[in-house]
Amino acid sequence: MAKIKHTKNELKAQKEALHRYERFLPMLQLKKQQLQVEIHSITVAIEEKEQEAEAIKAGLQTWVQLLSEEVDLQDYIALQAVETHAGNIAGVAIPILNQVILQRATPDLFTTPTWLDDAIDVLGSLIELRVKIDILAEQKKRIEEELRITSQRVNLFEKVKIPECKENIRVIKIFLGDEQTAAVARGKIAKKRAPQEEAA
Repeated sequence: MAKIKHTKNELKAQKEALHRYERFLPMLQLKKQQLQVEIHSITVAIEEKEQEAEAIKAGLQTWVQLLSEEVDLQDYIALQAVETHAGNIAGVAIPILNQVILQRATPDLFTTPTWLDDAIDVLGSLIELRVKIDILAEQKKRIEEELRITSQRVNLFEKVKIPECKENIRVIKIFLGDEQTAAVARGKIAKKRAPQEEAA
């Protein structure tokens, strides 16, 4: 604990600091709660997208085994661009997905298998889901970092700054009270001595 002066000015400064900390603490606690709620909803959204992707993959298993011809689907579909814009959640800058742009090539109907169109569509859906999951994961990462910082501040205010100010105020009040009592006692002694000194 830093050394404090035992003065009225220091007492005033400590009271002002305590008032400031007690005013900001509820705002920090509210922000912490908002961040926790957002992290939960993003986690749920990620799980839903992952389940959606697993369902698509499971659906593929039923007819992929029937395919005898090997075709490289990357020749027909690829991720071209991901467009995002900046969003804000509880003061945290996060990326928000606008659209996923896929580059598609039209297969030659005479030289490619009949199932290729369906396979391209399914792969396109999986690519879009992967991009959405990645964007949500980035949002979650940024919000978790802000939550970590906010939690540290809440703990600092609750466990260090506010108790420290209260203790400083208590110590200064005791010191000033003792000083005032001593001053009164010195005044009484001086009053008693004054007539004796005049008589002598």
